[in-house]
Amino acid sequence: MSDILWPAGFVPGFTDNYVSNEVIVPGLTSGDVWPFLVQPSLWPSYYDNASDVEIHGGNGPELALGDTFFFRTFGFPVPARVVECVPPVEGQAARIAWHGWAGDVGAEDRLDVHHAWLIEDLSYGRVRILTQETQNGAPARELANARPNPMINGHQDWLNGLVQAARNAKQ
Repeated sequence: MSDILWPAGFVPGFTDNYVSNEVIVPGLTSGDVWPFLVQPSLWPSYYDNASDVEIHGGNGPELALGDTFFFRTFGFPVPARVVECVPPVEGQAARIAWHGWAGDVGAEDRLDVHHAWLIEDLSYGRVRILTQETQNGAPARELANARPNPMINGHQDWLNGLVQAARNAKQ
């Protein structure tokens, strides 16, 4: 199976916080799931922890490599830039990743994240959806020590909603 491609400074094990969530479900393909992930205006319809989504520069509705966008999540206003975007192609995993941040550079409350997604068609009509995020900064250290971990639970909600949205659209 494929794995996430990590940029320098965001490799798991060397960051302040890291979370990983994955589902493997039957009856869906990467092509069924992709539109619901690459169109951030749809996120609030299936994920309660995303709001106020905007794609900048007149781009959209689908995210593309280099696009900048904004959304609110986990109580943070998050400007972000798409740093990887590979749509589904037969025999290859679909990928999207963004660098997001909150706060001013150098500020004590600065948060920097790399949030990556991988959607991969598997044998027997299954699809694998993997999302992983690494974070740096004081807010990341606080999140890493929270129990239960809000990032793990929140991203699982995102995965579950994404799967349900794709299933609903397929029916």
